Amino acid sequence: MTTPDTTLENHVTGATVWLTGLPSAGKTTIAYELAGRLREEGRRVEILDGDEIREFLSAGLGFSREDRFTNVQRIGFVAELLASHGVTVLVPVIAPYADSREAVRKRHEAASTAFVEVHVATPVDVCSVRDVKGLYARQAAGEISGLTGVDDPYEAPEAPDLRIESQNQTVQESAAQLHALLTERGLA
Repeated sequence: MTTPDTTLENHVTGATVWLTGLPSAGKTTIAYELAGRLREEGRRVEILDGDEIREFLSAGLGFSREDRFTNVQRIGFVAELLASHGVTVLVPVIAPYADSREAVRKRHEAASTAFVEVHVATPVDVCSVRDVKGLYARQAAGEISGLTGVDDPYEAPEAPDLRIESQNQTVQESAAQLHALLTERGLA
């Protein structure tokens, strides 16, 4: 019977990389681009996509401030759990409120798990043109309300670890910028 090797040399540091921004800012696209690069380097990577989490982990939650807080805390819990086991967890979610993102950061700090906050700071006028899911068009037509950044608040991070202006660079450049930060911090 062999015993697992638990030496520090074989320990892989995990991290949560939290990509926040408006709908259609490019969070998920950047996350998938970065995930491919990290996997090519042999990293264990998981993406906790906001839409998938809403469907499978947070079904039944609405979009009130309280429900959004609960959703972000659930995502933060799963992210920290995976990251604490050596996985690089990419989390492209809107997470519109600063207090919910700060609570996730504090959970990571308490567990000594790396946490990197990235603000994908794409302006709302650019996001509304991209309109990947048709949300801006539906809001403009009066079909939906409570769209983050339009008629519902988005509290942009004041001091993120990285701010990406996706409208000024390619997806590959955005992912490379984030990869460089992770490399600098020993997380890639």
